[in-house]
Amino acid sequence: MIAKKIEERPWGRFYVIHDEPLYKLKRIEVDSGQRISYQYHNKRSEAWTIIDGEGFVTLDGKVDKYSKGETVLIPKGIKHRIENKGLKKMIFIEVQTGSYFGEDDIVRVEDDYNRI
Repeated sequence: MIAKKIEERPWGRFYVIHDEPLYKLKRIEVDSGQRISYQYHNKRSEAWTIIDGEGFVTLDGKVDKYSKGETVLIPKGIKHRIENKGLKKMIFIEVQTGSYFGEDDIVRVEDDYNRI
């Protein structure tokens, strides 16, 4: 895999695969027992496709289980989170579309790692 950028996070890591003016594509790995912050974005929507493992996705307070091959659509402004309750790393592909794709468009509502 050739990635433009790799970033470690307390919950795992992500790889930026493509960063274009109209979209951004990431491979995201969530370690066993970890979850990302409960967050939303003002300038982008996201689509997550699970490619390995399973995740429990919260969308505006409602939790559903997603498995390999399933896709979650997250409209701009919708609070969301994914949690890996499995014993192995969970991997999904994230496609971002909208007007801006910077990491500073993450509005954290709740975070296990006390990030703002």
